[in-house]
Amino acid sequence: MRAMRGVWRWRRNPLRRRTDRIEAWVALVAALLIALGATSAGWLTGRAAQGALLETVRIQHQQRHLVWVTVDRLLSRAPLDPDPETSSQRDAHRRVLARWTARDGSAHIGQLAAPRPVETGERFRIWTDDRGRVVPRPMDASTAATHAVLAGLGTTAGVGMMIEGARRMVVWQLMVRRFRRWDQEWKRAGQDWGRADAGS
Repeated sequence: MRAMRGVWRWRRNPLRRRTDRIEAWVALVAALLIALGATSAGWLTGRAAQGALLETVRIQHQQRHLVWVTVDRLLSRAPLDPDPETSSQRDAHRRVLARWTARDGSAHIGQLAAPRPVETGERFRIWTDDRGRVVPRPMDASTAATHAVLAGLGTTAGVGMMIEGARRMVVWQLMVRRFRRWDQEWKRAGQDWGRADAGS
């Protein structure tokens, strides 16, 4: 709105300089580009990201399966995560040696982190791929949507900042030009401008 008021205000002002007009138009164009261009870029990015993420969700749900594991014995060694800040002693007590059968029928045995304190012979479920390798839980549609929204907002903010940066560069160049012209005018006026005996 300030940009539009600036263009209108300088339209018939006798003190208007060419650079003032250019600055007002640049501000107006930048405001329109941010309002329309940045939001459009963000929307398109978010939409593309959502499509790709939903395809990832579909693939992960096809390739990852919940299987039952049976605890063979409890392990009392260090936790699976070696970082002491992200692991705890409680996790160390939940580390187990367990057996499971993959979707393809192959038998597996390995060390796992149980989701809760368990005893030998107890069962819990884990996510595996088709070959029985332990994998993270598949992404769900709501998480995909959240990531897509964040991608769109990030793109909108990034494009908006680029447009604002370009506007500031143009305004800075206009200010440099104004100061140069001002210096030239002062030199032309001479050292004695404004003195009573200078005739000005």
